[in-house]
Amino acid sequence: MNRAAERPADEVDRYRRGARRTTAEPLAASWEPEGPHRAAPRRTPAKKLVANYGWRIYAIPVLIVLTALVVLDTLQPGKAPASDTPGSASATTSKPPAATEVQAPKQNLNVPTAELPAGPDFSTDGAGTWRALPGSGPRLGEANAANFMKYAIAIEDGVKAADYGNDDAAFANSVDAFLADPRSWIGTKTIALQKVEANQNPDFIISLTSTKTTQKMCGAQIPFETSCWDPPSGRVVINVARWVRGAKAFSGDLALYRNYLINHEVGHALGNGHKPCPENGAAAPVMMQQTFGVANNFVAELNAGQDNVPADGKVCTPNAFPAPPAS
Repeated sequence: MNRAAERPADEVDRYRRGARRTTAEPLAASWEPEGPHRAAPRRTPAKKLVANYGWRIYAIPVLIVLTALVVLDTLQPGKAPASDTPGSASATTSKPPAATEVQAPKQNLNVPTAELPAGPDFSTDGAGTWRALPGSGPRLGEANAANFMKYAIAIEDGVKAADYGNDDAAFANSVDAFLADPRSWIGTKTIALQKVEANQNPDFIISLTSTKTTQKMCGAQIPFETSCWDPPSGRVVINVARWVRGAKAFSGDLALYRNYLINHEVGHALGNGHKPCPENGAAAPVMMQQTFGVANNFVAELNAGQDNVPADGKVCTPNAFPAPPAS
């Protein structure tokens, strides 16, 4: 039996493809159950933000707090940003440095300065014999200088190699360089010098010597380590104690003191005597006993009036050269 035939025509037309449906029936059943009408739930502003932005709404306050902490830490007193300039350092640091420099004390030159400075050990005992160091050199100084003298170099047997750098040639080269300096005796234009072998009849022999041998040759009237010119042996006696440690008046400048030591003792071999400080603050004459100090009062006291240094209160500054350039 055809069920369509039993339906009213208008009902059949409603379900035909392309036929117009009336609004009397819904397309689908309502999702709400039957009953009283319910109003849509109201959303608060916070809920709307959550609905619109999701998890990002929770991240915003966290980021604000973190930003505030970074700003406060940067502006905290006592801190400075680290420099990003290569080779530079920030003005302040969060902790003190591991080590800081110590200001060197200013040497008081108007007090006793004859005592040997502290330093390495040195040879006290020698054999009283010397070995000549080989080598010769050209004539140094003005060709027409009024005087010409030859020198050789030697080291006492028994002096330890460590006292002169474990190198004979290094010691000899130092002496040669000091005497070849235009500020040395050749700079006075009154003398020429030449290094020769020990068998070539030198006028004097510059001899590195142990302390006990030095005392025998130079005397021990002054109770401090010293060097000297010994005419009977023709030796410029260089006390190894002073070569190793220097003198307090030179404030630790060992190279400058060694230069002075050679020039002073060679000056005796050339016929020069001791000189005093001429005026306060002036460079000491190289023939002043700067090994003991540069204050006339103290040097005069050491010599007990036996030298030509007056106790007049004058104090000079250390100087290693007999012919220093004009300032």
